[in-house]
Parts: sequence; C-alpha cells; structure tokens
Amino acid sequence: MTAKILSGKEFATQFKQTVCQKAHLFEKKYGLKPGLAVIIVGKDPASAIYVRNKHRACAETNIRSQIIELDESVSKKELLAVIDSLNKNQAVHGILLQLPLPKHLAKDGSEILSRIDPLKDVDGFHPLNVGRLSLGEDCLVPCTALGCLRLLEAAKIPLEGKRAVIVGRSNIVGKPLFHLLLQKNATVTICHSRTENLPSITKTADILIAAVGKPHFITSAMVKEKAAVIDVGINRIAPKKLVGDVAFEQVAKKAAFITPVPGGIGLLTIASLMENTLKAACLQITKRGDCIEN
Repeated sequence: MTAKILSGKEFATQFKQTVCQKAHLFEKKYGLKPGLAVIIVGKDPASAIYVRNKHRACAETNIRSQIIELDESVSKKELLAVIDSLNKNQAVHGILLQLPLPKHLAKDGSEILSRIDPLKDVDGFHPLNVGRLSLGEDCLVPCTALGCLRLLEAAKIPLEGKRAVIVGRSNIVGKPLFHLLLQKNATVTICHSRTENLPSITKTADILIAAVGKPHFITSAMVKEKAAVIDVGINRIAPKKLVGDVAFEQVAKKAAFITPVPGGIGLLTIASLMENTLKAACLQITKRGDCIEN
C-alpha cells in the first residue's frame, strides 16, 4: 500500500480562494478590506522569507497587508508603542509579530505578545485566546494547529471517535491542536520528551501528528496500518534540503494518508493566517467570527 499524499499546495489554494471570496464580500458590505499588519524586528533571513510569503498570500486573498520593519536594536518600549498604535488603528484587523525576536526582546516575549489586542491576535497566542480555546469557545486559534484541522476536514478524514496522537506539546501546535481535535470528538493523547514507551502509544493512532522538530523521528515501526500521518516538522539537514519529523518514504508505505515536507502543513499555516485575519475583522465589526453569509 502507498499512502495518499495530502498536498498542502492543493488544499491551501482551495482555502485561500474561499477566504478571497469572503474578503471581497466583506469589502462590499463594510467598505474596507480586512487588514493585516506584520511586525518584523531585525534582518533574520528566514523571517524575511516568511513575511514575504504572508504578504503574497494577502494579495491573493484581497487582504490589505502592511509590513512594519523595525531595527534589531529597537527597545521594548518602542516595540510596545508600535503595537499600541496598531491596536488603536481601526483599519488594522490583525496584528502578527514575526518570531523569533532578538535576544534582548525574547526574554519578554510573552509580555510583548500579550500586548496585542486579543481581537487582533491572528497568531492565537494571547492568554485570552488560549483560555477560550481550552473552554471550547469561539476564538482566534494558532495558525499551524488550525491548518492541521482544516487539512483533516478537507481530506474527509473521520475525527469523531477516532484516536488521535500528537507528538509534541508546544504552545504553537501540540497544545492548541489537542483542544481542536477534542472539540471534534476525537480521543486525543499528547506525547512529549518524557513519554515512556512512545511507539506503543503512536501505534494506536488513527491520526498521528508529528510536531517535535527532529528529522525522521517517526518511523514506520511507530505507525499504525492505514493511519493518517500529519507531519508538522520542518528541519533543514542541508543548505537546500528540508525534511519533516516523519521518515516519509518508509511511513508512506504503511499509512493511508501522509503530508509531505516541504509542500505540506507550512502552506496551510499561511492560508489559516488569512482565515484568521478575516475572522478578526468580523469579530471587531459584528462580534461574530463569520459575518459573511455563505
């Protein structure tokens, strides 16, 4: 058996088309485009690429994009002042602070991220959004976790009653995805570096999500026959070679579905950011997450 490859490009294109249609309806109805402001501090090459990709996605989805470039030496006070200004700007519906921050700011990262208005927190990192997600309330959700859920739904992979295992407990992927899958009535287990006898747990998974940041960590011996395997990891093992957390070639012979790296969840993360920006605009105008009639 060879797994069906779940193309991030294919699904991301579909999601962005839907967002674009709704963003045009939003503009027609309310007289302005949904607006996203991205703050980038310093000249990190990888961050610059990510920001350009987000800017391009905004152009594709009728979302107004603003990039604010700050010098690496910017003070915390100055950065907070920029965030405060964007919080007050009614034309800006979403604020994203590109990570990582320079060392002198990283130590205060939680405080800085918490300064973003929860209704404009398109990364879903604000404590209020984290709390709302854990309670099953409507909120802005971390984009990579949302992208994983959207992919599973679009691929029509059953969730209700199924056993899902997440390997990795980060605040960006593992923990929010735990809550998202639980809300879909999956039976969810989250594993981490202190989990004992990990393969005995991963082999029970109908849906296995790898988000540990270790190249080829998940092998075929850790995967249940005909499982859906979602690889969130992006690991650079050579100047021009990226691989995931899953040993793709061997696992693809055992699983029913698998995502590639590159070309998988990373593209859905950006598509989910567009969805979150539109949702944030709706929340600010109508207090509802979807203010556009389908």
